Parts: sequence; structure tokens; C-alpha cells
Amino acid sequence: MPLEFKLPDLGEGIHEGEIISVLVSEGDIVSEGDAVLEVETDKATVELPSPYTGTVAQILVKPGDIVRVGDVMMTFGDEGKTVEKPLETGTAVTPTEKLPESAALPERGAGRPVPASPATRRLARELGVELHEVTPSGAAGLVTAENVRAHAASKPGATVDTQPEPARAVPLETAGSLADAPELPDFSTWGPIEMIPLRSIRRATARRTALAWSQIPHAASQDDIDVSRLASLRRRLKPGIEDAGGKLTLTVFAVKAAAAALKKYPNFCVSVDPGKGTIIQKRYVHVGVAADTGKGLVVPVIRDAASKSIVDISIELKELLQRTRERKVRPDELQGGVFTITNIGAAGGRGHFAPIINYPEAAILGLSKARLQPVVIRNREGKTATAARLIMPVVLAIDHRVLDGIDSARFLDYFRTLLENPEQLLISI
Repeated sequence: MPLEFKLPDLGEGIHEGEIISVLVSEGDIVSEGDAVLEVETDKATVELPSPYTGTVAQILVKPGDIVRVGDVMMTFGDEGKTVEKPLETGTAVTPTEKLPESAALPERGAGRPVPASPATRRLARELGVELHEVTPSGAAGLVTAENVRAHAASKPGATVDTQPEPARAVPLETAGSLADAPELPDFSTWGPIEMIPLRSIRRATARRTALAWSQIPHAASQDDIDVSRLASLRRRLKPGIEDAGGKLTLTVFAVKAAAAALKKYPNFCVSVDPGKGTIIQKRYVHVGVAADTGKGLVVPVIRDAASKSIVDISIELKELLQRTRERKVRPDELQGGVFTITNIGAAGGRGHFAPIINYPEAAILGLSKARLQPVVIRNREGKTATAARLIMPVVLAIDHRVLDGIDSARFLDYFRTLLENPEQLLISI
């Protein structure tokens, strides 16, 4: 009886992926842990390891296919082919040795990989659990996050929450009442058309923005920030930052200032759980930065941004954004954000715009291109004059269920103060 390899749970909120490449062919003999498929989700591109040692019997997917968690992607062994047991180091391969049909998974040696998703492996590390000791319950012997939590909770003195976090995503066809949308006309009536599948990042963006717009009552405040002094400081610090391996952009300063504002106003670090009627207060400051991948926006996260220096953030953000654009970022690096910054200035975006909150966060900050504008200023003698200053428009969108206009005003005022007084920004904590 063939053993099925199904798409495992790849992490929080990931329910489907697009097959990018198939790395094996039918008839190939693979070892447990060998990469057999490359899958692109709405968060990252990941290689999936084989959960078996044996012969690839049938490949049921091809590049471009959309698969959901639990879908069978390939099988191993059938009536005419065998599945070998994982071998201990130094043991010769015996292709004719068959695995008993009653076994859901080849025996797992202590030194061999255990079938588990990246998110489950991360959870095991956090809880100090050895995956080889966990009893699997997933399809084809897959160790699930629930298995890891249960194993950790079974240890003497353990205080582990065994309840998994509920999934927050909803099917694309129902998000934001899209199911009630009227049927589109036949556009080919008026000329040539092309049907382009809504996949990968664009599909995830469509689902999540519709969800955010339907669930979160947005309210927005806007301001103009004089970043003339900040630009001067940036020019002075830029060579040293580059020598250290970083890239000093206005976004780096914005991350630092936003993190300081989030620490001062922790009521922005929340999420609403409408099902339970609660507000989840987060006691950490992880700031996400929207990155244009060419296929859509992806938001990697700078963890503990409030405790990091400008140098630290510039180095980390440069490396993180580069890997994000190359689709090499890890799924865990896209999770845990409490606040998002999106900057359209690099693309030439001018003026204020209205960003959509990155669900389930409570606020998002949009930055536009800074440009010279005439501004009336007052000197120390109290006299006024007109001068050219570098002005950057910003917009702060909030979840009006938990935040009010006065909260936006205070947050933006502090954020503006830090950027307009860069010395204060450098010493902010």
C-alpha cells in the first residue's frame, strides 16, 4: 500500500502553497529528510523534505499547482516498489527489505530527521522538546505542534499551554463577503483578454486585505514631518554604517522611532479577539517592514526593535529585506509583528495615502517620499522667514475598536518629535 506525502502545516495562518518545482522523479530512491518539493506560500519559499526513505511511486503535483494543507502531493512505494526502513550509520542499503504495511512511518533512528513542519520544529526548540521522543499523530507519521505541546506538558512540573492558537485566515472566496459579489461580465466581448491565476503573495494579499477591511474599522491621521536635520545626520553616519555592513535609510530611523513610540504607548501593541470579546496586550515590540518582492508585499519583522541601536537595525533590516525579496526569508521571520511600517517613498510615492492595517495588528504607519517644500520658520529672535525644508508626509491608520483619534495624535506627535530631533532619537529606548 503506497505511503502518502501530504502538505504539512507550514506555520501560523498558512493553509496553502504553490508548487514551484518538483525536485525528484517517479522511480527515484530518496532518504528521509531529502528535499523533494519546493513550495511557495504567501510568506516564503520552502523546501519540503521527504518523510520517508524509499522509492517515489507517484508524483501528483506539478509546478504551478495550488495545494492545501492535507493534500496528497506524492506517494512512496506500491505493490511493485518498496519503502526501505531508515538505516543506522554504516548500514548497507537493502532495496528489497519491505516495511510492514501496519507501520505508518519508517522507524525513526535517533540520528535521522523527524517529519515536522518548520513551525513545529521551532516550537520544539522553544519548549526544549526532542522531536525523536514525541509520538506523532499527523498523516504519515508527521509530528504536529499539538504533539509537541502535549509531550512538553507531560513532563513533571510543566506549565505548557497545550491549546494551539486558532487559525485566523479564512477562504478567499468568503473573506470580506466576496461570495456575495456580482458575477463579472464576459470581458472578451470587447477584446482580447488573458486569464492570470491569483496565486502566491497576490492571493494572500487579496485574502488578508479583504479580511482586514471587513473586520477592522479603519481611522487615519496624517502629518508632515520635517526630516531636514535627520537627512543631514544620515549623510554623516552613512559611510560608517555601510562599513559596518548596514544600509542607512529613512526607514531605519522610522523603525527606531516607531519602536520608541510603541514602548511609550503600549496600547498600540494589541489585537482584538472578537470571538472571545478580549483585547490581547502584547508585552513585546516587534516591528514589521513591508517589502516589495515584485509579486506583492511581504512583511519581515525586526524583533525587539526598541532595544536595538540604529546600527543594529540598519544591518538587520538590510539583510532581512534582501532575503525577503529573494524569497529566501524563513516563515518565522514573518511572524510576531505588532506594528507595520510601509514606505512608498522609494518608489516615488508623494503625498498622503491610506494603508490597510496588517491584520490582526491594530495600526500601520505609511511613509511617503520626502521632498523640499517652502516652510515658514521662526528663528531664535522670534522673527519668521520662509525656507526650503525636507518634508515627509506620514499616515497612521488605526483600529478604531481599540484606539481613538487622540491616541493617533499622541503617537504621531511623539514619532514626529523623534524624527525632527535626531539626537533625541539616538538616545531613545
